[in-house]
Amino acid sequence: MIDTTASRPTSTAPAALRVLRATAALAVLVLVYQGVTAGQMFGQSEAAESLRGLGAIGTHVLTGLAAIAAGLLWFTSRGPLWPTALAAVVFVVSFVQAYLGDGSTMSVHVPLATVLLVGATWLLVWSLSRPALRASGSSRATRAR
Repeated sequence: MIDTTASRPTSTAPAALRVLRATAALAVLVLVYQGVTAGQMFGQSEAAESLRGLGAIGTHVLTGLAAIAAGLLWFTSRGPLWPTALAAVVFVVSFVQAYLGDGSTMSVHVPLATVLLVGATWLLVWSLSRPALRASGSSRATRAR
């Protein structure tokens, strides 16, 4: 009799890698959008302020999902832990950076935006450099006595 439980493939790691790649890529795009539209804020446009607010929410959601995906990828594949830590730091920094988005704290807000963009880009590049994960499981079937 063959025990199939040891060889049952799991698709969690490949799915987590795909989600990490997608959320990191979208986070980078939103952060670039935020940087490009930052200059419009100096004109005190209400429309620009609303769009930047939506961009900030998108940044929080996407970096949070990327952190969850990185954690799930680490948990299921037992790869390096630093991408999960980086994703968590990027997520937390996104809130600190948004909180400091007031006119009197721009000297901190802008450098933190750079940290966010570099961190999200680093996470994206790392995730894209990972080989595609296959559903894994034991390739050997065990025989019951």
